[in-house]
Amino acid sequence: MASAKKLVVLGMLGTTLDQGKGPRRWERWRPTVALCQHEDLLVDRLELLHPRAYGALAEIVRADVGRVSPETSVRSHIVEIENPWALEQVYEGLYDFARAYDFRPDAEDYLIHITTGTHIVQICMFLLTESRHLPARLIQTSPPRRGDEAGPGRFAIIDLDLSKYDRIASRFQKEQTEGLSFLKSGINTRNEAFNRLMERIEQVAMGSKDPILLMGPTGSGKSQLARRIYELERARRQVEGELVEVNCATIRGDGAMSALFGHVKGAFTGALGDRPGMLKKAHGGVLFLDEIGELGPDEQAMLLRAIEAKSYYPVGSDREARSDFQLIAGTNRDLTADAQAGTFREDLLARINLWTFRLPGLRERPEDIEPNLDYELEQYARTANRQLSFSREARERFLSFATSAEAAWSGNFRDFNAALRRMATLSTGGRIGEGEVAEEVERLRASWARAQPRGAAALSPPSDTGLITRFLGKDAAATLDDFDRVQLARVLRVCLETPTLSDAGRRLFDVSRARKKTPNDADRLRKYLARFGLAWSDIRG
Repeated sequence: MASAKKLVVLGMLGTTLDQGKGPRRWERWRPTVALCQHEDLLVDRLELLHPRAYGALAEIVRADVGRVSPETSVRSHIVEIENPWALEQVYEGLYDFARAYDFRPDAEDYLIHITTGTHIVQICMFLLTESRHLPARLIQTSPPRRGDEAGPGRFAIIDLDLSKYDRIASRFQKEQTEGLSFLKSGINTRNEAFNRLMERIEQVAMGSKDPILLMGPTGSGKSQLARRIYELERARRQVEGELVEVNCATIRGDGAMSALFGHVKGAFTGALGDRPGMLKKAHGGVLFLDEIGELGPDEQAMLLRAIEAKSYYPVGSDREARSDFQLIAGTNRDLTADAQAGTFREDLLARINLWTFRLPGLRERPEDIEPNLDYELEQYARTANRQLSFSREARERFLSFATSAEAAWSGNFRDFNAALRRMATLSTGGRIGEGEVAEEVERLRASWARAQPRGAAALSPPSDTGLITRFLGKDAAATLDDFDRVQLARVLRVCLETPTLSDAGRRLFDVSRARKKTPNDADRLRKYLARFGLAWSDIRG
């Protein structure tokens, strides 16, 4: 039990076992008082939960604990439970207490005393501890053995695996739904594939500490999602440390090693003192490495060791430094193609590729443009401290353009946010009219036209080449026209993101299928892939 942290015990008052008045009460074994009598269990604070009707007994126990353990402070908490044998009532009462209590696991260790209270109370204590609503271990006490001298008895710190009850599972489902909404910034997104993606990310964030790789084009929201994952994990007490964000594209060169892993004084010219580095700063928290594909080979090798061994060597030091962090990596590159080309370590990719999620660009989610527009309007009103709205005609015109095939949204949400801010700034009286929309539409068209690279070959992003090569091979990929390359890359990405052939077909043919009497999206997609010698099993097998 040796620890620099304070030890805090939370437990329910034993309305029967803790009873006793007068001097003879000391002849009885009372579990809450005995808990604080153990010489090898120093309790700094006791949080005593009890119904309001048992306040007098709680005061007697508090005074007796003060006599046997003056170093233990006792705080009373009223938890109103009408029927201590009703599972749902007990769980809800203890659940509300756990949500309101100010746990500080970085400074305190917690034990949950499960000897007192009804069996239902004990079961609910188990469940709340197992689900980490109570970030604690369990402690069970028992009276002295028969024939032994009078004393505090025994205690055991335990850990149990518990099954879940239907009503309780529904509450956890509600919490999962709240977490999913949080990851999406509260936006009621409509794209089915994106919503399924967010559901999976929420599950992984709550159930794993393994690295997470977020892929997607620039501006698709990787950085914001990484922050949301961290905030959700911290709210659920999954992590205690801070979020450390690093854009790897800004630290290339000689300073990258020092920035990430730190250095010791005198390690190089200008190293006038020790520097802890970003990995050390992320200890106990989350390290977000955006554009991880920009790291050099030395940084990649050191990062791999830090992920696997939780240790590394700062620049110029012969002593290991340790840091236990969760890694979230972001990239807009095809790291598989980079690994094949030898510019990214295959073993590092294998280590961070356990949970990989590709965020689609805004153009791939036209049905989500309207809810994102409402979100951006709300955010602008909050930050600018003034209301902003569209006239009906202006809103319809903007959404018609924004969801059309003409809208490239090459910068994704960065383009989208910038467009809204420009229209808001030029609007009169906080109302965007058709004039502001027309001007912005022309501005976006001109901007995307200027950004379009010369030559048809540039229409395919660099990552598309690696994706097509991965499934067709280098020789076959080289025989494709640019038009086929762009189209096939899109189809392959959809196939990789969707679980079944039918789902992929519905997503790819969502408009034209409405004009067919007997739509068979799966068959259409199967025939398209066959043109290139591919089958569904080749992609998702």
